[in-house]
Amino acid sequence: MYGVISLIYFSPVKSLSFTNIESCEIKKDLGILDDRKFSFSRIIDKNKALLIEKNPNERKLDNFLSLKNSPVLNKYNFTYTGNKLTLTLGGKELISIIADNPEQRSKLINKLTDLEGLLMKPIYLLQNSEFPFYDTSHSNKIFNSISLVNLKSIQDFEKKINEKVELQRFRGNFYIDGVDAWEERKWIGKTIKINNTYFKVEKNIPRCVAINLKPKTDDSELNLLHSLKKNYNHFDMGIYLRALNGGKIKVGHTIEIEN
Repeated sequence: MYGVISLIYFSPVKSLSFTNIESCEIKKDLGILDDRKFSFSRIIDKNKALLIEKNPNERKLDNFLSLKNSPVLNKYNFTYTGNKLTLTLGGKELISIIADNPEQRSKLINKLTDLEGLLMKPIYLLQNSEFPFYDTSHSNKIFNSISLVNLKSIQDFEKKINEKVELQRFRGNFYIDGVDAWEERKWIGKTIKINNTYFKVEKNIPRCVAINLKPKTDDSELNLLHSLKKNYNHFDMGIYLRALNGGKIKVGHTIEIEN
């Protein structure tokens, strides 16, 4: 046994809020069901938006709203249940839509731009279940990936910089415990098993300035990206997994290294 699943999160909208869940369904080569199923396009016309919605090879990271380019969105929360996409702020529901209804999708965009007038238009809500909007979806090597973060690595980082670092900054899907700090970096290229579901460990996760944002705010009081480089000579936190078969993962499941 090499650790245990301590927390599970998924993000219905690319690069925005995460939802804590007790279990998740895994699809082969897809990842966590409904994770990053939606995205908001950024400063592109409708034809280009429709193109990147369907074709992951046409996507670039700056095509999408994210905490990196729109940190004001960090305070909002998106939830997705039963084809309903809901926007909340501080626990208060602002709008809830049927996600595949074009008219209601426009209402969500209008609500968001009314709230945050500095967001650059046009904005379109995109949806793709076959090729979700992962940061790795534009790569020929990795498509739909799951991010795994070791809680002990975060704790080691906290000790190095003498600061509390909220785990939500790293936007992981699986947070694991019971593994030495940075041990996960030795798993690159190996296959791991979690409850009869197998994953290929593809690569380390290089971080961007979004980790500097304090959760639920647009404040960047800590330069964590600089601190990672200063203390470890890299910008990584966590590893990317690719699902080799389907299954169900829940909190408490253990991790085994196959090879």
